[in-house]
Amino acid sequence: MSIRTVVVCEAQVPFVHGGAEVHVRELTRELIARGYRTELVSVPFKWYPKDEILPHAAAWRLIDLSESNGQPIDLVIASKFPTYFVRHPNKVAWLIHQYRAAYELCGTPYSDFGHTEQDVGLRDTIVRLDTQMLAECRRLFANARNTADRVAKFNGLKAEPLYHPPRLAPRLQAGRYGDYVLSVGRIESVKRVDLIVAAMPAVERGIRLIVAGDGTQRENVERRAAELGVTDRIAFLGTVDDDALVDLYRDALAVVYPPYDEDFGYVTLEAFLARKPVVTATDSGGPNEFVADGVNGFVCAPEPDAIAAAINRLAADRQRARSLGDAGYDRARTITWDGVIEKLTGTIECPL
Repeated sequence: MSIRTVVVCEAQVPFVHGGAEVHVRELTRELIARGYRTELVSVPFKWYPKDEILPHAAAWRLIDLSESNGQPIDLVIASKFPTYFVRHPNKVAWLIHQYRAAYELCGTPYSDFGHTEQDVGLRDTIVRLDTQMLAECRRLFANARNTADRVAKFNGLKAEPLYHPPRLAPRLQAGRYGDYVLSVGRIESVKRVDLIVAAMPAVERGIRLIVAGDGTQRENVERRAAELGVTDRIAFLGTVDDDALVDLYRDALAVVYPPYDEDFGYVTLEAFLARKPVVTATDSGGPNEFVADGVNGFVCAPEPDAIAAAINRLAADRQRARSLGDAGYDRARTITWDGVIEKLTGTIECPL
């Protein structure tokens, strides 16, 4: 029996719109485009204080999506914590990420989980419940190898990496290799926009930094730019619309994207589809699955001087920037939604 009705599950933090939110909306759109009757089900998620986490997970466990108005729902696709707690006999998970603060970020400056008895107990409970709920899934996919590796390490489960093209893929194109490098995404600690800003004093003066994105750390990052005396060389644009973002990608010299242990990161593929080299860091996680040092970008130590040196190499040789960008395009262009939808819907015999 073929799958006809699909529910995509989303845990939504109100007024936060990042890669995860784009991910589920694009999946919903692509399923509808292929004839599936698809609904995106969102439940608000509050991650603070920490004692709110388990009640929010329990709320998802109370939801039974096996049918609606007496009609069976053929397939449920869970995305990130805690959507895979939902009840359905034909549930698959395409993991964007788990609750990272309780996993690989625990004990780092990017997490509010430490090593107190209370935190360890809560963390152990989250990991145990995650393992149980993910094991219920008929198939388990991850948005990147990095995410799959975490599931294997912490939960002892095997997830298949399943890459997808970014939303702007059809519109991205190469232009000139101009006098600015581009940072795209939310300005949060884990994204390390501050690392790019700290590199700017050592970057050739003719090169500017354009930051397209907003977030809770924007004021701090702008303050840091002022302290370093590079405010006149950095433009903080805030959130930009798609037309502006396409234009920014088109004429950038390169895209600088050095997050800490990122799951996947649309930015890398968007840059490649605009034929731009990517400068990332050795500990950036997901981007390292695509960026090969000296082939389609540079993989640097997560230090300002190393980031600056990579940018300066590209500024000194625009032809090399172009050739690296072309190699990036060849890496990204083979990733399609057709392959994703086939994996999610075409390999499971619907039991309903």
